[in-house]
Amino acid sequence: MNVDQESLEDVRQIARRAIEALRSGVPNGESVKALGTTQRSIVDRFEGLLTETSDATSDRSSLGMVIKGGFGSGKSHLLEYLGEVALAKRFVVSKIVISKETPLHNPTAMFRAAIASAKVPERSGSAIDEIAAALKFDSPRYAALYSWLHQPECKLDQRLSASLRLFESFQGDEEFAEKLTQFWAGEPFSIAEMRKRLREAGWLGGYSLRSTKAMDLSLDRFAFVSRLIHAAGFSGWVLLIDEVELIGRYSLMQRAKSYAEIRRWVEGSKKYPPSPIISVLTSVDDFEGEVLIGKGDYNKIPQRLAAKDRLEEAMLSIDAIAGMKILGSRQSELQSPNDNELNVTYEAIRRIHGAAYNWDPPHVGGLERLGSNRMRQYVRAWINEWDLIRLDPTFIPQTTVTKVEIDYGEDGDLTQSPLFESVDNS
Repeated sequence: MNVDQESLEDVRQIARRAIEALRSGVPNGESVKALGTTQRSIVDRFEGLLTETSDATSDRSSLGMVIKGGFGSGKSHLLEYLGEVALAKRFVVSKIVISKETPLHNPTAMFRAAIASAKVPERSGSAIDEIAAALKFDSPRYAALYSWLHQPECKLDQRLSASLRLFESFQGDEEFAEKLTQFWAGEPFSIAEMRKRLREAGWLGGYSLRSTKAMDLSLDRFAFVSRLIHAAGFSGWVLLIDEVELIGRYSLMQRAKSYAEIRRWVEGSKKYPPSPIISVLTSVDDFEGEVLIGKGDYNKIPQRLAAKDRLEEAMLSIDAIAGMKILGSRQSELQSPNDNELNVTYEAIRRIHGAAYNWDPPHVGGLERLGSNRMRQYVRAWINEWDLIRLDPTFIPQTTVTKVEIDYGEDGDLTQSPLFESVDNS
């Protein structure tokens, strides 16, 4: 195979990956780069958040936004596109899909998912290892992080500030340094061993090390890692949180905690450590009608929490109400594609399909253009019809649409949280 043939085969493979992603409705980098997005108002707002976070001081809380759209309207595609925009601006990007294993109301599960999926600009290794390797101990950014962690006003778990000091001082001990970075990434670390190392260095008196709730430590890790990313020379941390509508199938109290988490991701909260993180969440456009109103959450959650007559529940109620208001009236809505946008997308996918299978796809009818149809439906119809004609050029395909109903009934499997310890006993 000569160079030209190899290049052609590379193009074909890229095109096939893009078509497979579009066919399955699970966007990837190739499909996003090929199609781009028409949602300019959302992209502009997101880029504004990127700029604001890059320039933010260390005590700023999270900023975020919620995107709503119907099933198949392109929410996941847009998230993938926003991730590419953020990576190009040197942000670390994590994609989190809400699921049984990653419930929105569980910060420990959310943190683990964020670290596991994190992509570091222009690097391909483990995110936490790449971030740690990029630290320059003599840089102003590192000095700012170290100073912030060691000031009396910093309320983060002191194992994090101690671990950073130990990481800088024990660079020659690769095994120990690896334990420290894995602790940052969510793994346990023996308090006894940390005390031993601090004692050897003469620093034990400067830190108070103790076990704490796993949830509190996870929230502290979000704050710590976001600043670690900035200290390593990157712009910040972007969390892309997909399929938030799944919380509609949680129990009432789990929904309350999830709404409170939405408030924290979008607005920040004085109760938690400030975390200069950008969060973009997606939900469906009928969530308010089906859950907040349909299930009565607007009324039931404040009533349930007020009945407990405790300060903790009163504070949760305030955050949950704020989170419900965000989901109810403060979302950015995906705009339905107009005829021109559909024409541009159609031609782009036609070119990709031709490149993927080395043929000239004929024009196909696809779906009738109706305001109720979603972008994914148009895309699937075009690709399916080209697939069929490629196999049988005499075939005349006709595509029909079946509406997919979202089930908001409580799911017993989802109401059981993953098995994370309530207290960090490392």
